Amino acid sequence: MPGGVNSPVRAFRSVGGQPILIDSVKGSHMWDIDGNEFIDYVGSWGPAIIGHADDEVLAALAETMKKGTSFGAPCLLENVLAEMVISAVPSIEMVRFVNSGTEACMGVLRLARAFTGCEKIIKFEGCYHGHADPYLVKAGSGVATLGLPDSPGVPKAATAPTLSSPYNDIADVELLFETNKGEIAAVILEPVVGNSGFITPKPDFLNALRRITQENGALLIFDEVMTGFRLSYGGAQEYFGITPDLTTLGKIIGGGLPVGAYGGRREIMEMVAPAGPMYQAGTLSGNPLAMTAGIHTLKRLKEPGQYDYLDKITSELVQGILNAGKKAGHAVCGGYISGMFGFFFTEGPVFNFEDAKKSDTAKFARFFRGMLEEGVYFAPSQFEAGFTSLAHTSEDIRRTIAAAEKVFKQL
Repeated sequence: MPGGVNSPVRAFRSVGGQPILIDSVKGSHMWDIDGNEFIDYVGSWGPAIIGHADDEVLAALAETMKKGTSFGAPCLLENVLAEMVISAVPSIEMVRFVNSGTEACMGVLRLARAFTGCEKIIKFEGCYHGHADPYLVKAGSGVATLGLPDSPGVPKAATAPTLSSPYNDIADVELLFETNKGEIAAVILEPVVGNSGFITPKPDFLNALRRITQENGALLIFDEVMTGFRLSYGGAQEYFGITPDLTTLGKIIGGGLPVGAYGGRREIMEMVAPAGPMYQAGTLSGNPLAMTAGIHTLKRLKEPGQYDYLDKITSELVQGILNAGKKAGHAVCGGYISGMFGFFFTEGPVFNFEDAKKSDTAKFARFFRGMLEEGVYFAPSQFEAGFTSLAHTSEDIRRTIAAAEKVFKQL
């Protein structure tokens, strides 16, 4: 396997050392093949919001597997999950399931271009929308973690219609629209950035994007693969009260199994084949196992008080870590919304990827390795958000903060 892994950020290249090999997970904890136990704040990069290997989800999967693992034909479960997604996410009137967030973002881009008749898109520096060619322009996630330039192998023609802008810079977006009048199909963004660290939008940023896209006949696309069902049951768009035209989802809606989805206004989605002429297909799309895990995960999230609990424990975690860092004399900043958080080794504030890159990545690497020694697993990159779950306990948070206090003193 290239680099010994199947996804680059897992390789520990930016933090040093060898990646740990995981043997099992349960709740908020994970165990490596040597039996070492860790409190996990990666959560499979977001899906494990109710905790790893949840008993109810596992039981439901076992029952579903008795009927088969893949049908390659319509099934009731995909209709059930579709109804749950449509009822939860404000922008989604119709939805198409796929198998990954990358696939969802590929489909939604083709759809936006088909609907508007335009080719150009605006994305934001440090935002990651999967590894499809048009998005590998100043991307986040593993691209940012490894400090890679825009990827070799991507034809210039594939990225020529991709315009990039600093996140949170509305004046730059307005200039791009002014200099590309009538040519822009869509603006796509992570409404809260998680792929260059945790970065929140400035107060009027999302509102301004909604206004500008409407004034110019372009579509607004929220990539909620990470934020969907995490910031609130209706995602970032419900949390901020901004309704985009199209939305991509993934991670949580599959409950830990491979999944993705894109959806939006009916008049746009009806362009997707076989209802319309825009072609997109997938052998395992809507497979019964992913649908089952997603249904039972969303059922749990809909129960009263779940997001209040995520907010409480994440607040305690982030404040505890930041206080420990500052008390030990380190430049740190950070924040959280519900079960998503992040911190940077810089004074801040951090409003975009350029600000994030001011972080002391060498110090973060030492912090990461120190926390790993103390049995706490954070994302092995300064430029990735962290995640809590309903399975995290007050004792998990207490132990994590105590570990951080110890490690900060040693940096």
